[in-house]
Amino acid sequence: MSAPITQDVHTIPRKLPAGPLNLVGMTRDGMRDALIAIGTPEKQAKMRVGQIWQWIYNWGVRDFDAMTNLSKSFRAELAEHFVVAVPEVVTKQISADGTRKYLVRIAGGHEVEVVYIPETDRGTLCISSQVGCTLTCSFCHTGTQKLVRNLTAGEIIGQVMIARDDLDEWPQSGTRTYEARLLSNIVLMGMGEPLYNFENVRDAMKIAMDPEGIQLSRRRITLSTSGVVPEIARTADEIGCMLAVSFHATTDEVRDTLVPINKKWNIAALLDALRAYPSLSNSERITFEYVMLHGVNDSDEDAHRLMKLIEGIPAKINLIPFNEWPGAPYKRSSNNRIRAFSDIVHAAGYASPVRKPRGEDIMAACGQLKSETERARKSKRQIEAEAGTGQH
Repeated sequence: MSAPITQDVHTIPRKLPAGPLNLVGMTRDGMRDALIAIGTPEKQAKMRVGQIWQWIYNWGVRDFDAMTNLSKSFRAELAEHFVVAVPEVVTKQISADGTRKYLVRIAGGHEVEVVYIPETDRGTLCISSQVGCTLTCSFCHTGTQKLVRNLTAGEIIGQVMIARDDLDEWPQSGTRTYEARLLSNIVLMGMGEPLYNFENVRDAMKIAMDPEGIQLSRRRITLSTSGVVPEIARTADEIGCMLAVSFHATTDEVRDTLVPINKKWNIAALLDALRAYPSLSNSERITFEYVMLHGVNDSDEDAHRLMKLIEGIPAKINLIPFNEWPGAPYKRSSNNRIRAFSDIVHAAGYASPVRKPRGEDIMAACGQLKSETERARKSKRQIEAEAGTGQH
């Protein structure tokens, strides 16, 4: 088995804060080990994990005193050594279309953005896996913010938990049904490249899928990658969720510019990995995300070339009208051009939905997420220089 693909970034601040450990984000095995380390008998530890797990992820309880099927002495011991903590919501904006964008503060004072998109048949939460992004895709506003660090598993699943808080979706009684969830789907399409933070993303999604907690089906979780080829098979094997790929171009020349990771793993290498994915994970279809950029990748020739490239891959093509942001180097394709492209895809036998932009009025649409925190960290001289007001 090849070594995991990693980046020269750390996931948590190098100096860990003194004090209790956070149970949020621990795997079941990790929580069991942590309980044994504070003196819980090994024979009891698995049962205790099951009880605590349900309180945290089934009922949304953060206070050990409320975990009433645990003895008072054990609750006191838990409170001495552990916390149940989620990221802090700094601001919440609600779009005219009902989309909610949360600015969330994590350890070290860094911030990421999380977006909840309500639809008639589902509610989708778009979560982040990194502070900033390393990929510098030229059409993406998020990519203009440099990578700061990976999120921990607790910070990733914590985004789901704070959204459930805001939606008041934790159960209030001893029974629960999920016939009409407000938060029914997760997409790892926020800030960052999930496959450059594989272990933390995997552990967080295992928590989301756990049948004794949030219990989302793996088919309701979609991981979007720009094409970290060596980790794609591992995603099928260790997570098994649905896969989306930020494709966006039909030639290496254009994709090298739009999605620079293509210089490392080109279209041919990416497609080989994707052809293997459905058989590994038994997923239904791979979603090809394709942002529509005027005069760049939106011609009839591009559409026909795309159909040739993905031949033999169970797929749907998600056409994304470019969400413009201040200073963006591209323009959105016209509606007529998008429709013509979609018609070619549809005629070839593929679903080709055109994603309706959501939350544009609060900069919550695809590719628009960018925390302003890192700008605030810059020196006064840097800010003045960028604004053209520096002293000479």
